[in-house]
Amino acid sequence: MYTLSSPLCLRAGMAALLLAMSAGLPAYALPGGGKTPKSIIDAQSDAPPQVRGVDVEEHLGELTPLEAQFTDASGKPVRLRDVLPRTRPVLLTLVYYNCPLLCNLVINEQIRTMRELGLELGKDYEAVTVSIDPKDTPAQSLERRRRHLQSMGQPETAPWHFLTGTEENIRQLADAVGFKYAYDASTQQYVHPAVVHVLTPEGAISRYLYGTSFQPKDMKLALLEAAGGRVGTSFDRIVLTCFKYDTATRRYGFYIFGFLRIGALMVFGALATMLAYYWRRELKKGAAA
Repeated sequence: MYTLSSPLCLRAGMAALLLAMSAGLPAYALPGGGKTPKSIIDAQSDAPPQVRGVDVEEHLGELTPLEAQFTDASGKPVRLRDVLPRTRPVLLTLVYYNCPLLCNLVINEQIRTMRELGLELGKDYEAVTVSIDPKDTPAQSLERRRRHLQSMGQPETAPWHFLTGTEENIRQLADAVGFKYAYDASTQQYVHPAVVHVLTPEGAISRYLYGTSFQPKDMKLALLEAAGGRVGTSFDRIVLTCFKYDTATRRYGFYIFGFLRIGALMVFGALATMLAYYWRRELKKGAAA
């Protein structure tokens, strides 16, 4: 039988007292400052180990690494800046050629949407696809480029650039655009997100289009927005002011204030035209008198 003065009871009592005191302390006063170690978070995650950390971290407005070195489909070394048009926005995709499913879904959906944009590849925008697998070759780039351009009904001279590169330069580009991917050695495949990046003509990140299904309206508005009014028709630029990007849904939605602003300008134009007409008529009456 243990008494209150026994060492075991004293230790138990002290432990209970410390537990009660710690319950009232703020998280930052606890050991570790209340921050759960990453190893514990990963262990409690429902995601399998090979996909943890695979995500997109948006870096809107930041510039891509223009000096990063790659190899184009002809085997020629190029810098990223060499394949950016400077006058047109760019659709940038990061994939790899031996991907069994997801990359093909993204690229095929991108092609379908590009066909329905109402914008012309090479005139209104360009496209760049970079392999994240350093083992992919220019010969594979050439084969993929020919196949995808053919499916779009585009000539082989169309400005859709397929690039391969070293691990260092691929990572540099991926980190810059927030494309977080990982290599799963057990399956010998890359685990990566499904996203198309929209770049400004200068190479800054303007918008992210997520998933394996894109609305032509969203891609078109993203390109018009990235171009800053330098591509598309006058009507396209008017439509752009009536739509606003919703960060919650990650889509473009109808913007009532933009519509009202356009309506007000139209009313003002009609009134100005009417007043000018009556003013000229009164001037003619005065001259006749």
